[in-house]
Amino acid sequence: MYNKQLPLIDLHRHLDGNIRPKTVWQLAQKNNIALPETNFEDFLPHIKITDNEADLLAFLKKLDWGVQVLSSLDDVIRIGYENVEDAYLANIDYAELRFSPFYIAMTHQLPIEGVVEAIIEGVNQGRKKYPTKINLIGILSRTFGVDNCEIELNALLAHKDNIVALDLAGDEYNFPGSLFEHHFKKASHAGLQITVHAGEAAGPESVWHAIEKLGATRIGHGVACVKDQKLMDYMLKHNIGLESCLTSNYQTGTIKDLTQHPVKTFLANGLNVCLNTDDPAVENIELEDEFNLASNLLKLSQAQITQLQSNAIEMSFLSHEEKQKLRQLKL
Repeated sequence: MYNKQLPLIDLHRHLDGNIRPKTVWQLAQKNNIALPETNFEDFLPHIKITDNEADLLAFLKKLDWGVQVLSSLDDVIRIGYENVEDAYLANIDYAELRFSPFYIAMTHQLPIEGVVEAIIEGVNQGRKKYPTKINLIGILSRTFGVDNCEIELNALLAHKDNIVALDLAGDEYNFPGSLFEHHFKKASHAGLQITVHAGEAAGPESVWHAIEKLGATRIGHGVACVKDQKLMDYMLKHNIGLESCLTSNYQTGTIKDLTQHPVKTFLANGLNVCLNTDDPAVENIELEDEFNLASNLLKLSQAQITQLQSNAIEMSFLSHEEKQKLRQLKL
């Protein structure tokens, strides 16, 4: 059980990995898009994880149905709005929602910059209705290559006042961070903060590169950090945060035995690590479930759970004043 005297915060939550199954179904009907099943219940296993997948790429395929039904910018506005509503319904006080404009746009060749605008519009509609604080993180989807990431980056930078950070996600193993150094220099110069998916499908060297060459102050997943004590020491010294996602790491096959998840080692090393959902609709979980797992399966103490929540405030891409407001939210 999480500490109710501290805010519930999700810093690693993919907006395009959290498209409601019912919404996917409804948009497919509206947009005349063929699905592999004619019955909603039979369709669910295509977009929800039932146990764990063979690897990260198999897991990512489950996300694809969500974006394949987005045939207009109005559809994109809808999923932006519903993501804010979902965060509110999950009792989340603050979330950083990340999204890849190219991934959302690709099936129906939607305008990339239009997708960024539509996400901002949908999220703004949600903000007006719900009290949950929301910020947006733009993703470069490395899987689509260097040139498409440049297009993504330019679309995000055109709306940089509505984006707090840049992320690199997708196929880490086949598209190493070294291909994207130019993109992240550009983002840093534009004033965006940096978080990078690293140490999930590749080893500690991927995390070193994300920190030293891409300018990451936070690492998404980073399970491989546990293999390199020098890296963990460096991250402690330089206050590099770790966005841990327990269920996701099990479902992608990154962690074979969840009781052995390195979050315990990260805490023992004094690292700034927090718990997050990743792709809640696909994983069929919410943030409270992650805290229950940490408590019941990983046997983390209440003090450790509290530390994870406190770390999330500290790691957030918020100003000092905004962090102070979050800390006082439940008092």
